[in-house]
Amino acid sequence: MFENAEVPLSEEPRTPRWSRFDAQWYLLRYPEVRDWMREEGQEGPYAFYQQTGQRYGHSPNRYFDEVWYREAHKDVRQGLIREEWASGFEHYIATGYKTHAPHWLFDEPAYRRRYPELTQRFLTENGFLNGYDHFLEIGESHYYRGHHFFDDELCRDLALTFPDHFDSRIGLFGSWLGLPAHVADAGRVSWYFDPVWYLTRYPGVRQEIAAGHYSSALHHYLTNETPRLFDPQEFFSEQFYATAHPDILPSLEHGFFRNGYDHFVRYGAQEGRIPQADVDLAAHMSQTQVRNDVRNRLYDSAFAHLVAGRTGLEEGRMAALAAVPAIPEEQSRILFEREAEAILPSLVRHPLDFTVHGVPEVSVLMVVYDRIALTAQALASLRANYGGGIQLILVDSGSHDQTRHIGRMVRGATILRYRHNIGYLQGCNLALEKAEAPLALYLNNDVRLYPDAILHALKRLHGEPGIGAVGGKLIRTNMRLQEAGSIIWRDGATYGYLREDDPNLTSANFVRDVDYCSAAFLMVRTALLRRLGGYDPRYMPAYFEDADLCVRILKAGMRIVYDPSVVIEHLEFGSSGAAGSHALIRGNLKTFARLQQDFLRHQQPAHIRNAVLGREHRVSQRRKILFIEDRLPLRRLGSGYVRSNDIIREMTALGYQVTVFPVLARDQTSIDLFGDFPETVELIVDRNFSSFADFIQERVGYYDLVWIGRTHNLERLLPLLNESSRYLPAGGPVLDTEVIATPRTLERIRILDLPAPEISFDEMLQQELDCARFCQKVITVTAHDAELARRAGRVSVSVLGHELNPQPTPAPFENRHNILFFGAIHDEGAPNHDSLVWFVESVLPLLDSVLPPEVHFTIAGFVGPNVDMTVFSTNSRVEIVGPVGDPRELFDRHRVFVAPTRFAGGIPFKVHEAASYGLPQVVTTLLQEQVGWAEGSEVLAAPADDPQAFAAAVERLYRDGELWKTLRNGALAAVERDCSPADFRQALSGIVQSCMA
Repeated sequence: MFENAEVPLSEEPRTPRWSRFDAQWYLLRYPEVRDWMREEGQEGPYAFYQQTGQRYGHSPNRYFDEVWYREAHKDVRQGLIREEWASGFEHYIATGYKTHAPHWLFDEPAYRRRYPELTQRFLTENGFLNGYDHFLEIGESHYYRGHHFFDDELCRDLALTFPDHFDSRIGLFGSWLGLPAHVADAGRVSWYFDPVWYLTRYPGVRQEIAAGHYSSALHHYLTNETPRLFDPQEFFSEQFYATAHPDILPSLEHGFFRNGYDHFVRYGAQEGRIPQADVDLAAHMSQTQVRNDVRNRLYDSAFAHLVAGRTGLEEGRMAALAAVPAIPEEQSRILFEREAEAILPSLVRHPLDFTVHGVPEVSVLMVVYDRIALTAQALASLRANYGGGIQLILVDSGSHDQTRHIGRMVRGATILRYRHNIGYLQGCNLALEKAEAPLALYLNNDVRLYPDAILHALKRLHGEPGIGAVGGKLIRTNMRLQEAGSIIWRDGATYGYLREDDPNLTSANFVRDVDYCSAAFLMVRTALLRRLGGYDPRYMPAYFEDADLCVRILKAGMRIVYDPSVVIEHLEFGSSGAAGSHALIRGNLKTFARLQQDFLRHQQPAHIRNAVLGREHRVSQRRKILFIEDRLPLRRLGSGYVRSNDIIREMTALGYQVTVFPVLARDQTSIDLFGDFPETVELIVDRNFSSFADFIQERVGYYDLVWIGRTHNLERLLPLLNESSRYLPAGGPVLDTEVIATPRTLERIRILDLPAPEISFDEMLQQELDCARFCQKVITVTAHDAELARRAGRVSVSVLGHELNPQPTPAPFENRHNILFFGAIHDEGAPNHDSLVWFVESVLPLLDSVLPPEVHFTIAGFVGPNVDMTVFSTNSRVEIVGPVGDPRELFDRHRVFVAPTRFAGGIPFKVHEAASYGLPQVVTTLLQEQVGWAEGSEVLAAPADDPQAFAAAVERLYRDGELWKTLRNGALAAVERDCSPADFRQALSGIVQSCMA
């Protein structure tokens, strides 16, 4: 009957799906229209809708809900009363699409907040009118989520149950909007709402659906007129939530939230508020796997995760996402051996080639007794691990299996055969006599090497001549640690540090000097081995010979280093058998304790609580610094975290052992943890403020200095520091203020016209730095802040600024375009956020008339998870790129940098950073005064309360190539002068030495 099922209601070249009139859907939704058309003589449903239907509150398609739109948006309702619009849809088509949600199951503002990359510029350039257009066209298919109450993964499960009701041409969302009630209510499409439970709890709703007042249970819940009288599912109670959290009641009464659940979904779930008496959301959130799943957007909150687990509907998916269960070692050992057997046929057909031309780089000493499959697997792993010159020396210690044919699988090896089992120790010493390489590797035949293990060990030994031996991280077949370096106790017993723990623990993944490393993998300087005579024959046939060798290496004045990048999987006791091994171990322990008693008497007593003290060799132990920060200072976080990261790096370069302790709990990825800090730094990720006292007590006497970053952290910790002072260095901690906030606070009050404080500047300053009385020294970033600290009564004050190396990007002025801001936005209202609001709202509009429309403003850098970026993204000039790894490319393609900060303290790192990349900038006079740079030769500046002057400076710099070159050269010279890494290190060294004296 209707050849054109969809009629565009917009003149755009590509009309959004939400703008089209759907005749077929319209007649199904409003069946009475057929009779009305006949009575009124209308030619078709589209004409009827235009002349009559829209005034009756009809929706033109499934994607727009006319009745809800009128009720949800007060301005639309008032416009209809004034007859400014024929319908809500006419308003939406004309202007509402920019800001208003069109349907109770799609939230336009929330969609743009969730995905800040969907700036107005991005949408326009890609042909989308708004976020809803993007979602319907490509967002849904790319797993974007348009509403808390619609999860396409759950809807897909429903589609599998009712395939005839879903149309792939319009997607899951469009199909669901057209479902009959009995299908829509058959199962969840969100972890936030349970339609089956809802209809059972409120049977009257089913009657209202049958009467045509609502299309589904979810429709009723999201649109009914008494929202506080209905609970959405068994895990949330409106009555309990309001009683347990009375602070939300004023917001509910003033209509800021539809009901308590609206508040909970938007804010309460992230805050860990209790949704019901028997639901401990905070405890659920504390689980690492839960936080990881939420961070990775598998669930949008810990509450959704909890519901998924409790309902049982998600058992398969939850099982797949759960933490990996423990692997029974008896099973993992069998698997390890079966895998070894599987490669034998291949090695017979394709032998491993260990032929060496010239002098080998490393001589591998391997003693084997039977177990041909294990040997073959170890050798295949060795050859695949390193392509350089390996001299392979195999000692066949009287094998009875196919090991006698090992030569058919290996070419170029030196094979020493003995008719009887001469034992591991004697076999190694005989192999050592044949070694030709400068480095020798003791390697078990029951191991598999992880990527680049040989290369990392070689680099370690080649890089530091004082190292005598390098060992690695040994992981047993069940993927638990055998050792992360080993401790020799006072009684001669040994302990593999962190045995049975997770190999990815940060405490297992920093480089340190140790007492010894097991010779399952131990790379040693060959000349040193020969000088020491190899293994001591008094330990024949095996066990404690490697511990004894390591002690003799240490006595020779050489270091033994544990390198966690050298990773080895080890079938413990795979080459000897555990029963006989334990007997040998007990016997040789006595021999070791007797022969090395002069060494042992200085070791830690054998107790697990002494493991932290004993995990590093006592003679080579470096002086230790406990570095405390808000969170692990990752460079991508910007702000003062870059400076903190630099301090840690320089402390390490100066020879100190640094432990970083974050006061606030934050989940970090392995890439963050192990890629942003020197390899010798210990990162604490399983502790925070709540466990700080226990942490300090466990490490009594361990640290030589405590360095506390940021004054508010000292305030938080001060009661604990006072209580635990007997466990800490006697001199007291160092406070690195990062910024003295009093001037910034008062400037913010002035700029934002906030109520003035009731106390004076000096009283505020005294309050801010009162906690510093506990400290032996106060560090500031500028001389100005140092004077403020002294003004507050702090006597011992030092200045430590930033360090930067100029690294100008090469692109010339004419090849660069656009304006850049690069800085962290941790919170709304923070200095960077405020500066961007001012620039986007007050400065950018002034540039519209003087700069071409294609010139855009890029906002880059870390953005906190709770920061709403839509205040910027709706401007057609703004592009938001978020955090970037290496910012060089970003700086290389932009022409002007802006720092429109209106209130701040300390030194603006972003100004120094932009200058170091050779990007000229316009800053506020506040920042110009802080860096002390000259106007017109190093920077352009304008007052923070004069947007016209700031815009004029941006335009001038954007157009004037000669000025651009002048500022670039001047700022690069200023960075070299003010941010010298050598000066930074010297200042830091002086501070630390004076505090440890």
